[in-house]
Amino acid sequence: MFVRLNEEQAKTLLTSGGLGRLGCIVDGGPYIVPINYYFENGCAYSHSLPGVKITALRENPEACLQVDEIEGYYRWVSVLAFGKFEEIVNESERKTILTNLLKRFPSLTPVESVMAQDAGPPPIIVFRIRIDRLTGVAEE
Repeated sequence: MFVRLNEEQAKTLLTSGGLGRLGCIVDGGPYIVPINYYFENGCAYSHSLPGVKITALRENPEACLQVDEIEGYYRWVSVLAFGKFEEIVNESERKTILTNLLKRFPSLTPVESVMAQDAGPPPIIVFRIRIDRLTGVAEE
């Protein structure tokens, strides 16, 4: 049975999740990549090395994050969170976010872990997607 999620149910999935797919626009078309994230106060927080997605998000900050929980073909929950990319440049805020990411995902690659621990200067890009709209559905 197909069910629409309310906003609280959608937020619950975003909060409990940690792996999602980030969608943005590259060369006029959709571009989707997996990211680790954590959700707090209406924002999804993550980090990245420079590359295609960061260049695209800087050019067009419209983004979405898709998160799901799949038990089987006919038993799943999925949320789409739409919002805007915001790069975090304040060093104190960067350090807090990177610390939170490391607590949640202690298995970041060794290079990222060392760089994140002292919140070193870029190339690590720290960002949030400030969510302004959620949709969610489930098949039960």
